[in-house]
Formats: sequence, structure tokens, C-alpha cells
Amino acid sequence: MTGAGDARLIAAAIAGISLAIFMIVRGRLHPFIGLLCGAFTVGLLAGLPLIDTAKAVQKGVGDIIGGTGLVVSLGLSLGAMLHLSGAAAALATGALRLTGPRAAPWATLGIAIVIGLPLFFETGLVLLLPIVVAAAKEMATGDDPAARDAAKLRLIMPALAGLGVVHALVPPHPGPLLAVETLNANLGLTMLYGTLIAIPIAVLSGPVLARIVTPGIRLTEPVLSDPVIDLAPPSRGRALFIVLLPIVLIAVGELGKLVPALAGSTLLAAAANPVLALLTANLLALPLLFGRRLSEAGIQESIWHETMGAAGAILLAIGAGGALKQVLVSAGLSDLLARTVLAYQISPLLLGWLIAVGIRLAAGSATVATITAVGVMPGVVAASGASPELVVLAIGAGSVFFSHVNDPGFWLVKGYMGTSTADTFRTWSLLETVISVAGLVMVTGLSYIA
Repeated sequence: MTGAGDARLIAAAIAGISLAIFMIVRGRLHPFIGLLCGAFTVGLLAGLPLIDTAKAVQKGVGDIIGGTGLVVSLGLSLGAMLHLSGAAAALATGALRLTGPRAAPWATLGIAIVIGLPLFFETGLVLLLPIVVAAAKEMATGDDPAARDAAKLRLIMPALAGLGVVHALVPPHPGPLLAVETLNANLGLTMLYGTLIAIPIAVLSGPVLARIVTPGIRLTEPVLSDPVIDLAPPSRGRALFIVLLPIVLIAVGELGKLVPALAGSTLLAAAANPVLALLTANLLALPLLFGRRLSEAGIQESIWHETMGAAGAILLAIGAGGALKQVLVSAGLSDLLARTVLAYQISPLLLGWLIAVGIRLAAGSATVATITAVGVMPGVVAASGASPELVVLAIGAGSVFFSHVNDPGFWLVKGYMGTSTADTFRTWSLLETVISVAGLVMVTGLSYIA
């Protein structure tokens, strides 16, 4: 592509993303409309034929709904069952009795790190956040609504931080594991280094950051509303079993990727599939959480009415985010950013981080950012002699920089927290940026001693 063509592509991307942000934040339109308008704007201004832009939009929506959409929908239905049956509240009450309100943020941080290790971010989010939101309601007491909202966020943000750091930095999470394989890094060393830096970064971006940013933020009712059915809650043992079941299935399935003797097991491969794991949990949750009342029409209607209402709003938003991402990729912006950054002689760690940041900002997807960055880095790693393990972590840190409107995770988090779009930038987007920047700083520091 020529210099004029490159400039046109950059201007098209900026214009399209800016239009989407303006329509959503200032125009108060639904993200579904704003993101689709942004996607078509990018394609047309970048010189893509209208029909090719439309095909890219359709592909982007299809990819997201067919993959992440199934996970989100099954996770939402499981979350609705945990919520409406009273199981989530029962678990939250039990956890608070063990930890107390002061220690609760640290407890949710630790649980999120453990739960998030084998899961895609969206899977961990839809499994964990309904429980955390229920716990936040239990912890937030008093007559001042602003103080109650701040207390809720001080419990929710550490959970998001725990999920975010493992998403970026710790194999066997799928993103870092992909980077390990592509750059021929040592898996054990990468896990060790990633864990060493993930814990302090999670503390900084979770409990510490929450204390700073939560005052003044007001919450609306999140996607899961209060139970509307009169039902005795199930035992905490049953509730805990349902929560842990998909996590255990996926974790056991991941053994097939880590243990050579189990690499060919079709059963383990099936268990590791988040859709199958969540579907199994859904099927078992119905009788275990609702018992003999499962067949009552009112209970069934409540479960699926709440699930479909939440799923519709979220799937429209993340589908349109996928459309914008695909148009940006189809227009060639990912390649342009990679070529531009590679033209400068800079640290391999900073180079990998910058490429991942550029793709993340343009395409929205942390996975796309990771795939693109590791794809252009093997030659750089070989020529410079840099530690491939540290390059993996630098790329992972860059891949989560500043989540915004073209990231499906942005809309998932917004829906679960009950924040406005502006306050989601102030909390979630800032949290991800802290993880990203702190990750680069700590990886660079580690390079002097490792």
C-alpha cells in the first residue's frame, strides 16, 4: 500500500471509531447502531467497495455470535438460574461469613484468578459476575446510595482484575498459550514469570484502583434483576457444584494440551469446549437448583425471559463490535500497524507491546491482537536474542490495553456492572490499561534479572 493509501486507512479507522463513540456516548444510541455505522464508515472511507464492506460486517457478526455468542448465551442462562433460584445469593452470603466485608474484595480477586485460568474471558465473566454482584448487594449497606454503589464496585472490580490478568499473562489461558506455541517459548517458565507479575498487577488494578475511581460512580440495575419467583434456595453444596462444574470440565480438558500422553483424547477435547461444558452445567442446573418445581410454567418463563432479555441486548452489541473489528481487519489496518512499528529499532519487548496495543485499539479483540503480534515477532526474537517468554508476556500485556466500544468485553462488563458508557471507560477501560502498562513495566524490569 502507498503512503497516501496508508494515511487514508488510518484516517478512515479514526473517523469510523470516533463516529461510533460519538453516536453511543453523545447521541445515546444503542451500541448496535453506533458500531454498525462506524463499521460501514471505516469500509467506505478506506476504499472498500460497499458490497465488500457489507460482507465483512456479516462475517464479523457471524464469527462473534457463532463463537462468543454461544458462550455468552449459555453463561447468561446459567447465571439466571443461579440468580433466580437464590443459589448465587446463598453462595455470596456464605463467602461473606467466612471473609467479612473488609476481606471480601481480596477473596473475589483470588477466586477470579483461579477460575479464570482455564477459561476464555467471556466464560469466566458470565460464570463469576452474577455471584460477585449478589455478594456486592449483601456487602453494600447503609442509607447513602452513592456509598452503596461505591461499595459494590469495590467488590466487582477486583473480580474483573483477576480475570483480566490471567487473560493477558498466565498460561494455560488460551491467549498466552497460543503465544507460547508460536514463539517456541518454554511453557513452564512463562507460567512462572506470568504468575510472578500477575499477582501484584491484579492487586494494583483491582482493590487499589477501585478505592481511587469508585467514588461518584452511580449504578443502574445490571442485566440480572432481582428474583421474581418465590422459591426456597438450594443448598450451598448444590450451588457450588453447578458453579464449579464447567470450570472443572474445561480445566480437565486442558490436560490434553499439556500432557503429551493425553493429547489425542477426544473426550478431553470435548470437555475443554466451553459450549459443551456450559450446556452440561445448564442441563444439570435445572433439576439441581429448582427440584420438583422445575416443570412449573412460571419458573420456566422467569428463567428464559430473564435470559433472553439479557442475551438480546448483549449479543446485539458484541455482534456489532465484531462487525467493526472485521471491517478494520479486512481494510488492512492490522498489517499497516505491524509494518509501521517494525520500521523502528526499539526494544523487542516494547515492540511486541506496541504492535499488540495498536491492533487492540483498532480491532478490539485481545485474541486478534495476540495472534497478529506474535505472527510478526518470531524473526525479531531470533535476531535480537530476547527471551521469548518475556516477549509472550509483553504481547499479552499489550493485547488488553484500553478496552473500548469495539471490544465485545466492554459491553459485557458494562451490562453486568450496571455502569453508564462513560463510567465503564472510567472503571473497566482504565482497569485494563493499568494491567497493560503495569505489565510492560514489570516485564521490562524482569528482563534485567531473568
